[in-house]
Amino acid sequence: MPIRADIKAAQIAAMKAGDTPTRDATRLIEAAIKNRDIEARTSGTPADDDALVVEVLQKMIKQRRESITLYEQAGRTELADKEKAEVAVIERFLPAQLSEDETRALIEGIKAEVGASGIKDMGKVMALLKERHASSLDMGKASGLVKAALA
Repeated sequence: MPIRADIKAAQIAAMKAGDTPTRDATRLIEAAIKNRDIEARTSGTPADDDALVVEVLQKMIKQRRESITLYEQAGRTELADKEKAEVAVIERFLPAQLSEDETRALIEGIKAEVGASGIKDMGKVMALLKERHASSLDMGKASGLVKAALA
């Protein structure tokens, strides 16, 4: 079942169950996806639907984690808790993420494939990693692992 359909089903279930936090989070997700659809339509580059949705979800999680950090620094725990609840809902729709060890193994494989020997080859490795595994990786963490592997 496509991720988009899972989100819609979760939204309907949350509305029926009276689960306001989940309902609100799924509405935010659908709005972000709709905005991304409009951007994709105007750019004329049709993409794999699940890949597009995963990209939107990962971006939403990143934004919320940044907000959580800022709220906690400002002592606004109630707002940080609300953001954490949204992150938990958003993460339910992401495909299973690869572990750090699995990510390192992928990086080593790509490194050998492209003949990467130093930090100057980081772009090549990151490009292939993103192309092949973007939906199952946190690219921010992967970037640090690639840098460490090439250093």
